[in-house]
Amino acid sequence: MKRSSNLYLGVTFAVLALSVAVWQGVSSRTTAASETGDTAPSYKVDPFWPKPLPHNWILGQVAGVAVDSRDHIWIIQRPGSLTVDEAGAAQDPPVSECCVPAPPVIELDAEGNVISSWGGPGEGFEWPNSEHGIFVDYKDNVWIAGNGKNDHQVLKFTRDGKFLLQIGEAGKTSGSNHTTHLGLPADTEVDPETNEVYVADGYLNKRVIVFDADSGDYKRHWGAYGNKPDDADPGLYDPDAPAAKQFRSPVHGVTISKDGNVYVADRLNNRIQVFQKDGTFIEEVIIAKRTLGNGSAWDVELSKDDGQSYLYDADGTNQKIWMLTRQNLQTIGAIGRRGQAAGEFHWVHNVAVDSEGNVYTAEVDMGKRAQRFIRQESSSE
Repeated sequence: MKRSSNLYLGVTFAVLALSVAVWQGVSSRTTAASETGDTAPSYKVDPFWPKPLPHNWILGQVAGVAVDSRDHIWIIQRPGSLTVDEAGAAQDPPVSECCVPAPPVIELDAEGNVISSWGGPGEGFEWPNSEHGIFVDYKDNVWIAGNGKNDHQVLKFTRDGKFLLQIGEAGKTSGSNHTTHLGLPADTEVDPETNEVYVADGYLNKRVIVFDADSGDYKRHWGAYGNKPDDADPGLYDPDAPAAKQFRSPVHGVTISKDGNVYVADRLNNRIQVFQKDGTFIEEVIIAKRTLGNGSAWDVELSKDDGQSYLYDADGTNQKIWMLTRQNLQTIGAIGRRGQAAGEFHWVHNVAVDSEGNVYTAEVDMGKRAQRFIRQESSSE
């Protein structure tokens, strides 16, 4: 009996210690060392970021996060995803003192203070029914997308919310080889060298498509491995089958490195593919190959050091931010685990990194939050 009690106490203390470590944000752990001996950066969650929102606001599903040239953090969230209970003060009559939906687009400083906010339907453009993805380009213009039933458009605004450009039309889609219609685009990124916008297109289409970022004129598009896209249903993902020759919807994220590589998150195929800017395939990496369901490659981001040493993958099925070395695409660690506490995730959807190496995340479904993970200096840095 005494031995059983001691065993029980030992397990209990171990669980408590693990819980405290997670609460404190010690959630970066090495999961696989690369052949070059690279180790993962270490992160600690900031449980007090962002600051409490003003105006009795509450966030719905946070569908996108981005960092601009000032290291301000931008999120796009879904006011329509809030329940009556969550948005009780917005009901007629109000059912509770709190809360009212926050605006869809919110700009925050590094400390988590709200700097500006805007968004929603307006004149001259078609606001999406379900907000999805946000990117701030080198001119400080803000790009958004949507994944509602008819959201076949991307929108471009100034940082203060003035409408500039719409590419695609709500309710109009024509397949993965049409040069003007989109198919539930998920994400965007603008190349500062060419002023072209790359669109991860998307939840319906199976491609990357590129347009002039000012005029919206079509430039080029491609599918997995640089192939011509094919909209045939590939069936369910099978980890034991040969690699799919096409993207599976959704093509969920895209980012461009300083040296000209294009990284694409092929979510349900559990892979990130790398291309030249003309669509020529370079290489790929499989992330948690045996992941089923919603897949493991939800979003892709690069570190901001000169060599962009690290690649970050948001995995909303395994509830991690995977960290890879960009040089050899080796997985070297992960941030987070499934859960509801600070530093844990439920449907982590997007990831962004600032110039200091801090990581920001966005959660959808019932997660409905943004989090900040502060990079910790190591003895070798």
